Amino acid sequence: MSHALALAGRGLGRTWPNPAVGCVIVAGGRVVGRGWTQPGGRPHAERMALAQAGAAARGATAYVSLEPCAHHGRTTPCAEALITAGVARVVTAQTDPDPRVSGRGHALLRAAGIPVTEGVLETRARQLQAGFLKRITQGLPFVTLKLAATLDGRIATATGESRWITGPEARRRVHLMRMTHDAVLTSSATALADDPELTARDIGATHQPLRLLADSGLKTPAHSRLGRSARDWPVWVIHGPAAPHPARTGWAATGARLIEAPADGRHLNLTETFRLLAAEGLTRILIEAGGQFAAALIRARLVDELALFQAGCLMGGDGTPVLGPLGLEALADAPRPRRIESATLGPDTFTRWSF
Repeated sequence: MSHALALAGRGLGRTWPNPAVGCVIVAGGRVVGRGWTQPGGRPHAERMALAQAGAAARGATAYVSLEPCAHHGRTTPCAEALITAGVARVVTAQTDPDPRVSGRGHALLRAAGIPVTEGVLETRARQLQAGFLKRITQGLPFVTLKLAATLDGRIATATGESRWITGPEARRRVHLMRMTHDAVLTSSATALADDPELTARDIGATHQPLRLLADSGLKTPAHSRLGRSARDWPVWVIHGPAAPHPARTGWAATGARLIEAPADGRHLNLTETFRLLAAEGLTRILIEAGGQFAAALIRARLVDELALFQAGCLMGGDGTPVLGPLGLEALADAPRPRRIESATLGPDTFTRWSF
């Protein structure tokens, strides 16, 4: 199962709206087939592993990181494929909460006389599938907020200079994070200040994440780097109802997709915006934006994890703070995420926190 989970991880950022699943088929003490969900969500992991195993799947044990699907889509259910292949036993890490499955895959297998063992390495599997699980159960994507700051919590000097606070090792980790998320989202403030491209670079990237721009009033010019590269790598622009039509026309001409979301005054309603993105199939979103937008996400309780990169330098009180106001009146109200990972990346430190 540990191997199946590792295989599933290869699909992160590439299989949405489907989950990233891994499957290992074992016969006679050796692996005869393995597979993981392919880009775009199909073929499923079980079918990839069965194709590799061929006739050796008969009488074998299949280890699957998520309950095999039980509903008919473009192909017959994976549970039926395992039955047809003649596997003798199935071991899964967790039940699929999708109402179209939700125990039905396990039931199909058992009805065919195949013993099923559930819940093996379930905690690890749930962590891996956090985005898919949250989208299915809450109608929201799993959100990782990435922040890069100095030791005193600053992201830019008083003049606005911010490149580069952290070193190349930390930046490569960020690019790797982009690849393992379905999408990378930035705000109009960051787009106007930094003109980012939000692609994965310098790590041998085999694909690029979807790039999202949250810009209620469409203030970001269509000739920005995001706009100029929209035909090379997809860009979705989320705007408010009051966004001017000339700006909409300009962005549409770049090849970007425009999505209108509800707004509260001049700002997007973030909860409804993220519900829209989940409805579009997105399961894992990495946020790379400034302090005001980051604080708004935290206030709305939309952040699931914080990825914090800290550089060994100081900027002082006249620098730009890493977070905008949270509106706290008492220390007891301060969010207290739990540290789940720490590492040294060249001259910088990296910590990952769970809310």
